[in-house]
Amino acid sequence: MSKLIVSLSPHAHGTDSVERNMYGVIIALIPALLVSLWFFGIGSAIVLASSVIACVFFEWAINKYILRREQTTICDGSAILTGLLLGFNLPSNLPVWIIIIGALFAIGVGKMTFGGLGQNPFNPALVGRCFLLVSFPAQMTSWPKVGQLTSYLDAETGATPLAIMKEAIKTGDSNVLDQLPSSLNMFVGTSDVASMGAGALGEICALALLIGLAYMLWKKIITWHIPVSIIATVFVFSGLLHLANPVYANPVAEILSGGLMLGAIFMATDYVTSPMTSKGQIIYGVAIGFLTVAIRNWGSYPEGMSFAILIMNAFTPLINIYVKPKRFGEVPAKQQ
Repeated sequence: MSKLIVSLSPHAHGTDSVERNMYGVIIALIPALLVSLWFFGIGSAIVLASSVIACVFFEWAINKYILRREQTTICDGSAILTGLLLGFNLPSNLPVWIIIIGALFAIGVGKMTFGGLGQNPFNPALVGRCFLLVSFPAQMTSWPKVGQLTSYLDAETGATPLAIMKEAIKTGDSNVLDQLPSSLNMFVGTSDVASMGAGALGEICALALLIGLAYMLWKKIITWHIPVSIIATVFVFSGLLHLANPVYANPVAEILSGGLMLGAIFMATDYVTSPMTSKGQIIYGVAIGFLTVAIRNWGSYPEGMSFAILIMNAFTPLINIYVKPKRFGEVPAKQQ
């Protein structure tokens, strides 16, 4: 005679899982991946492949030989995603040995040191990227021009839109901003963008990133709160600066240049390192947007997105404490 076992509710189970979400984000990155291959050719392929392979290998090796876990985690897609995001934050002519060091730091320090997926306080890909930026500043700020499909280490480099914006602020000459590509060209990644350094692999085409955002919203992998609050804050803050002094770039150029779109859509929205509630996510996004504009315009580096996200990763636990979700069935004090 079989027993009827009744467990505590809830009894309904959804189809959501770590694997589904990780591979969903990877699918959303495909448009940006194809664009990077189209504009950077073999350089993009080498950087992305090296980053993904290195991240997967280091996660497997650390699990097996250091943490001595029997179950491997390389099939859940998180290491692949970290490798892709790290690669998208790198120039297309970065030597493989530097990429491997970045992958080791991203997985070994940014992720596995804290216990692995779900326990890391900082975005692993950004940890790896910032480590490389501090350790190898020359190589990490050498930006090849697009269209050199068969070039790799010997690719011709140029100034990026962010570098031009920084130069305008340093010189106090707003005419320097005339060198910027048109907003349309930065949006689709064509024409006069090819005559200058385009930046990292994931920065070349905002349209491809927005397609990925639409896919993730459709699949309910993420919500709109973080990317929209970041982009809106950057638009308002940089717009006020532009109105006060035209030496600062217009808000549309600020949004479409550098890694802002990549960071807002794919990196700031990381489940583990971002707040849980909608209100907390908006606070988080507004702070990232403010810090990004502040670092870009008044900091030492032309780009501030990576640093802004990592800073707010550190504040995520405080935001979660401050903005707690309402308990189910809770009655407000006024009604008691």
